Amino acid sequence: MSRVYPFTAIVGQDELRRALILNAVRPDIGGVLIRGERGTAKSTAARGLAALLPPIQAVIGCHYACDPNDPIGWCDECRERDAAGTLTHGERTTPFVDLPVGATEDRVIGTLNIEQVLRSGKRRFEPGVLAEANRGVLYIDEVNLLDDHVVDVLLDAAAMGVNVVEREGVSFSHPSLFVLVGTMNPEEGELRPQLTDRFGLSVGVQAVANIDDRTEILRRRLAFDRDRDAFRSVWSDAENALRDAIVAARERLHDVEITERDLRTTAEIVSAASVDGHRAELAILKTAQANAAFEGRQKIAVHDMRLAAKLALAHRRRRGPLEGSASDMSAVQEVLDRAAADAAAEAEPARGTPGEPGEGEPSAPSADGSKSER
Repeated sequence: MSRVYPFTAIVGQDELRRALILNAVRPDIGGVLIRGERGTAKSTAARGLAALLPPIQAVIGCHYACDPNDPIGWCDECRERDAAGTLTHGERTTPFVDLPVGATEDRVIGTLNIEQVLRSGKRRFEPGVLAEANRGVLYIDEVNLLDDHVVDVLLDAAAMGVNVVEREGVSFSHPSLFVLVGTMNPEEGELRPQLTDRFGLSVGVQAVANIDDRTEILRRRLAFDRDRDAFRSVWSDAENALRDAIVAARERLHDVEITERDLRTTAEIVSAASVDGHRAELAILKTAQANAAFEGRQKIAVHDMRLAAKLALAHRRRRGPLEGSASDMSAVQEVLDRAAADAAAEAEPARGTPGEPGEGEPSAPSADGSKSER
């Protein structure tokens, strides 16, 4: 753990850090695709997030780290342990799995031993990467260089939360809920649009341009390389504060109301962006709800929608020569501006009422876990 650079010590890359945090709050957002050149903290951020996450309670001896408090999501083996009265649980670190380069489909999803099925009638499953990553973080470096079919399988499991393996009429399934983080350098080739669309969010990262920030990056990195334990100790309070904020956001997530207006605004945003399908709407709503929970609110605000739209639409815009510019978000901004004006109009009476605060931008936890006024 001491070899991992602290998540909160990363300089800049605010959108990247927030996208990762929101996926930690709500893994079913669908993961993050990080696009950018080498040396822009892509893998540092992913590994830092995994090290930051709190330990999990898991069934002892379970290949899939099943949650003892979620019997509906148990694997078959855990159900058998429970029926026999031998199910025990304990604490373990949140898994971080780095997908090997050139991984095959069997290595990813696992394999069924058909010979044993035919010989003894019992299913024997050899777990794969998806089993190892359950309830943790699955990191794929250079996802654009993976075989398309393998990427498709990964994204299917991430979307459903279950990995299903079928061989010769025999099937096996196990829970597969994880934060999917894929990185790619567009100069080395693009993902097919059908696969890109399967990622919940996308962030473009670039090298920090500000000289002061670049200087601070050097200062921190040299300090980390000189004495990693001492450096992590300096950042331990910030790491603990952010960890606590993520846990609190998970607990209040389902207290965040999604109103009819939120649904309609989301539909208008995606329609204005000329995006096909409905994955974008779901990603926007889940992201906005997670952001509201992370910032300690029970209602989705326009700035939640604005952030969610930016993260969920960037990789889904049409890019054909007759379909307009993929970077043209003016129609989306118009929808968000109308929503902001409506919210301001509704809040106006409250501003004039003594003792009642207005609808202004709330204070929110920053990426280092502290509070900052917007």
